Amino acid sequence: MYAYISGTIENKSSNFVILDNSGIGYKIFTSVATLNGIGNAGEKAKVYTHYHVREDDITLFGFGCMEELAMFELLITVSGVGPKVALAILSSISMRSFALAVITNDAKGLTQAQGVGLKLAQRIILELKDKIAKETKGKADLGAFTGDFDSELISSGQSIKFLEATGALVVLGYNQFEANKAISAVYDESLEVEQLIMNALKGMNR
Repeated sequence: MYAYISGTIENKSSNFVILDNSGIGYKIFTSVATLNGIGNAGEKAKVYTHYHVREDDITLFGFGCMEELAMFELLITVSGVGPKVALAILSSISMRSFALAVITNDAKGLTQAQGVGLKLAQRIILELKDKIAKETKGKADLGAFTGDFDSELISSGQSIKFLEATGALVVLGYNQFEANKAISAVYDESLEVEQLIMNALKGMNR
């Protein structure tokens, strides 16, 4: 319903911000990362929003960048992960660390978020890996790829592997430019796609 909301920061709390837009105050729940980067009361701000509707509640969630919003929306597709748990995860671990945990099956790394036990962490990894596989399956097509990367990678076998790896990073919340650059930096035809993704995430995390 709302792609984003911009306005003046009226108030900030530990887990939400109130934006005044034309005399209307929008209470928008968000992550610690967005709260830290959004500015202070009286300043202008813009957040990308998710409009969440339940039978007994309507809530706005907002983030300082499209990538964090994409990660949030990916998380709430997991069985047992609601918006509050998704926010707890995004507030406890960076997007890059989260992506690395999913790719490397590091369930323990996800349990540092409030409300995430080992079983739920394992389910998050299992379900998101499945979703990544589905999302990237259709991307192994040279005609679907439009980005800048080393022209030496354009042999058919290499480019398909490259597409699958960059596609996985995009699904995990990175933009296409970041994904292309990260995979190009570690690309090795002898490596499996999962290892390419893992190496790229490690490089981005440094």
